[in-house]
Amino acid sequence: MAEFLPLWLFAGVCVFLLFGYPVAFSLGGTALLFAAGGAMFGTFDAVFLEALPNRLFGIVRNETLIAVPLFVLMGVLLEKSKLAERLLDSMAMLFGTLRGGLGISVILVGMLMAASTGIVGATVVTMGMISLPTMLRRGYDPALATGTICATGTLGQIIPPSIALVLLGDVMSNAFQKAQLEMGVFSPKTVSVGDLFVGALIPGLILVALYIAYVAGVAWLQPHKAPAVPKEELRRGVDDSSLALEIIKGLLPPLLLILAVLGSILGGLATPTEAAGVGAFGAAILAWASGKLSLQTLKECVLSTTKVTGMVFMILVGASLFSLVFRGFGGEELIHEFFNQLPGGVISAVLIVMLVMFFLGFILDFIEITFVVVPIVAPVLLAMGLDPIWLGIMMAINLQTSFLTPPFGFALFYLRGVAPPEVKTQSIYKGVIPFILIQLFVLLLLAIWPDLATWLPETVYAD
Repeated sequence: MAEFLPLWLFAGVCVFLLFGYPVAFSLGGTALLFAAGGAMFGTFDAVFLEALPNRLFGIVRNETLIAVPLFVLMGVLLEKSKLAERLLDSMAMLFGTLRGGLGISVILVGMLMAASTGIVGATVVTMGMISLPTMLRRGYDPALATGTICATGTLGQIIPPSIALVLLGDVMSNAFQKAQLEMGVFSPKTVSVGDLFVGALIPGLILVALYIAYVAGVAWLQPHKAPAVPKEELRRGVDDSSLALEIIKGLLPPLLLILAVLGSILGGLATPTEAAGVGAFGAAILAWASGKLSLQTLKECVLSTTKVTGMVFMILVGASLFSLVFRGFGGEELIHEFFNQLPGGVISAVLIVMLVMFFLGFILDFIEITFVVVPIVAPVLLAMGLDPIWLGIMMAINLQTSFLTPPFGFALFYLRGVAPPEVKTQSIYKGVIPFILIQLFVLLLLAIWPDLATWLPETVYAD
């Protein structure tokens, strides 16, 4: 019975989360309860907890994690600058007169917003408020409209710069070094957040292409679900001669910001943390240029950034305590032994991990899964010889589905909060199902062709 205590510990955390307790305190509190009980009955050595101060100090001085508040600040500033609104107007002028054109415009704008902000909530709420009323008014099927907006918002998970990739990259880096040390490699290689950023580009673009193909297919097969919009309504007095200028004015600011952030990383000019600083500064300039950057607005942006950052770091503290107690109960050995005894070897191990992460996404957020599950399973999988970049991107796309899977998909909650009352929750749930299947299909493509994730990093960072 004692050897299964790590599993009971994990189940205990899930129970507290289902009761609605905060994630950070559910992780840390459950771990302390189990540690106290284990120490009392002689199944847990309290010496493991002595490593906690060093772990917390490591979190505080981790330069990679500085990118989190900077990327959050960049996203909040861009939300205030009304960048998405101008961008959507420009894209609608280009594609709106086609069947399914508004849906395609939403996907392309969502892609550019993802590459500018990396924040799912901001993209879903902004696109929901701006585009959903227009799509419904023009006769779009509510399920298709809401599904497109929710799925597009989740592109911020996989298209860099992504906060999810920053957090996952830090965890994967530690797991990769740990796996190499366990294999007897005492000059371990490293995997960085920048590696994951570059590795995510091709899968992210494939995802965008499949989203567009799906919306275009629905518009072609069922025109009543995605009708075209009259040219006169979209362009509102903008003639053909000035159309190009209007489109350039909408596209240029986000493209310049993307070039500054991603270009500096890909060109080797800046680390992701430094690029996040560049992005935050660039977003502030765009907000100022649009006349939206007042002292009150700046105060609201900083306060919102502080809240999100505090939540992330508090969860990280709770996850560190949880992982120590899990390790103290022999959880790592249990997982390692289980994977090694699987009949299919590494293939079965990856399949089980992906299934567990997918189903956990129904009840947990990507941050909890990143900080709790990944540190447990990643070292074991990497010790089996898997490529860390490929595994990281596989996990990132898998975690992306957690925003769409009912009942606790956060993108569903974000859109429900801003959707008109006549849009039923059932329609939102129905609308995201095809996009979840598309994400799982991309996961299958990556499993069959790992080069989709590893080729670009190998090319960019080739000696």
